[in-house]
Amino acid sequence: MVRTMVFASLAAGVLLFAGHEYGMAQPGPASGSSEIGIVRIRQAFRECERNRRYRAESLAEQSRANAEEEELAKTIGALEAGLKALRPGGADYMAQVKELFEKQASLKAMQEFNKRQSLLKDQLWTEALYKETLEIVASLAKQKGLSVVFEVDEPEFPFGSGEQLMMSIQTHKVLYSAGCRDLTAEVVAELDKNDSTKK
Repeated sequence: MVRTMVFASLAAGVLLFAGHEYGMAQPGPASGSSEIGIVRIRQAFRECERNRRYRAESLAEQSRANAEEEELAKTIGALEAGLKALRPGGADYMAQVKELFEKQASLKAMQEFNKRQSLLKDQLWTEALYKETLEIVASLAKQKGLSVVFEVDEPEFPFGSGEQLMMSIQTHKVLYSAGCRDLTAEVVAELDKNDSTKK
């Protein structure tokens, strides 16, 4: 009887020890586990007030540039039509040909300049907004105790080219993010708040 009780006590002790060791080895939902946040950058950019205002200003500038180009194109058309009324090889004819070539070169230069200016302006504006967004995300993550924040913009189907498809496959890394804290709306609110203080 005593022998049975001792054996049972030893068995219980072994099981208790084994259970303790197993519990220590298993990853559980400990309080030290990290929380993950997500941000939809393209959505945040689209929805912030600054983007709406910038796009409206860009459209107005593009309209002005197009009007200048169209005016110069009309002048070129008039010069080309006027050449038909002049005697080829004459002084007036050659002067008009020279002016025509100069106007054509000016139009080409104007179009190239307007295109590059627009692209560069968009790049610099987007770069500044992206930098500010990253600062806001870092601040929000610290406030909320998040150790990781992923960018989770969804691919936009269909793709315009195979190159765009491959770029999306290479860059779209977060394929599923249910349960993660979405900071997108808060990022938009912070962008708008920062924008209002700069006015």
